[in-house]
Amino acid sequence: MSIKENLLDFQEKLKGSHCQLIAVSKTHPVELIKEAYEAGQRAFGENKAQEMKAKQPDLPADVEWHMIGHLQTNKVKYIAPYVHLIQSVDSLKLLQEINRQAQKHDRVINCLLQFFIAEEESKFGLDVQEAQALLRSDEYQALAHVRICGVMGVATNTQDQAQLQREFKSLKNIFETLKQEFFPQAHHFREISMGMSSDYQLAIAEGSTMIRVGSAIFGYREYSATVTL
Repeated sequence: MSIKENLLDFQEKLKGSHCQLIAVSKTHPVELIKEAYEAGQRAFGENKAQEMKAKQPDLPADVEWHMIGHLQTNKVKYIAPYVHLIQSVDSLKLLQEINRQAQKHDRVINCLLQFFIAEEESKFGLDVQEAQALLRSDEYQALAHVRICGVMGVATNTQDQAQLQREFKSLKNIFETLKQEFFPQAHHFREISMGMSSDYQLAIAEGSTMIRVGSAIFGYREYSATVTL
């Protein structure tokens, strides 16, 4: 199917779920992103700040750019002027740098805290105790240019549905724990980003509000096409 047909298919699948589709455009060329944009998609996820920076000027201003990959502090400056949501915040140090760069551009940057929920050591993320310590800290309380809007997690790459369900449930429980303790009256703290092309249906069933889908929309990626600065 075409990109447009794939997106229409997802729109049908997501009806009534209150779940947003993030089209993962990493490694895909601007031409394919424009095709998705023309089909009505507005939220796109990139894994590398350099690649987002290279693509952003060639796409319409109302594109919602989501940083979904591990973000180094020295790369925040590339995306701070326009990024819609940084989903992969895994340290106070990174949050402080996001705040610093957001202040330069007189804006507040929305962020998700990324949690380690998988059984793969290659994944990044906080645990609950680390997140609680971060949110209780005076350093975090002093940040005026970031807004924590929820949580994100990457499940194990497995076909084991029971394991995936456990991991998604654990992220939903983390969200509810943090919501109750730190954000009980904060309407903006409402996002649970979990689920990808192979497991999004299970993620939605467990409470996902954002799914990150790439190959099921754009097809398989050409990894040799990545951009560096």
